[in-house]
Amino acid sequence: MNFLFHLYLSGDDPDILTGNLMGDFVKGRISEEYPEGLRAGMTLHRHIDSFAQDQELFRRSRNRIDSRFGLWRGVLVDLFYDHFLARDWLLYSEMPLPAYLQEVRRVVEVRYRLLPERMQGVLPMMFEEWLPSYGEVEGIGRVLERMARRVRRANPLAGAECELVRNYAELRNDFREFLPLVREFAKNFRQTCSCHDESLCSV
Repeated sequence: MNFLFHLYLSGDDPDILTGNLMGDFVKGRISEEYPEGLRAGMTLHRHIDSFAQDQELFRRSRNRIDSRFGLWRGVLVDLFYDHFLARDWLLYSEMPLPAYLQEVRRVVEVRYRLLPERMQGVLPMMFEEWLPSYGEVEGIGRVLERMARRVRRANPLAGAECELVRNYAELRNDFREFLPLVREFAKNFRQTCSCHDESLCSV
């Protein structure tokens, strides 16, 4: 659900941006039926996720979350980091967040027919409800409630924004240290894949 974080790390290439956003909706092997740019974006998404899981600052944030959340702690940190990015957006971008989201939506909708069906179904909610609400703790709470309902098995997600509130300053500091590292990682990856040669940037 850390859609904003992945968008921010996508750079200016429209195909990589769209593919990166598609990452949560495409599981398993990335089909060669997708154009090369979209495949590069989906691969970038997976590399960003792997980088985060192996990074000490991200692990530190995960360990700040109460142990009762178990494996869901990584999901919560993903979403909490999106909150900090949305809240402090103008520290990291010259374009205001509403204008950025409008432009990104235009880019993605141009490639609508290439999106997974499940992503097509949630695209309006993503840009009209979810992403605009990430900058508020209450918005994160609403996202967690929706996630809790969609997950078929019992889960502790509803109300988990209390962990954001409880660890707010520490998590925000972790995020601010982590962002330059993952931004440089993503930049280097995009440069490697600038020709969209999947052999250079495969998982």
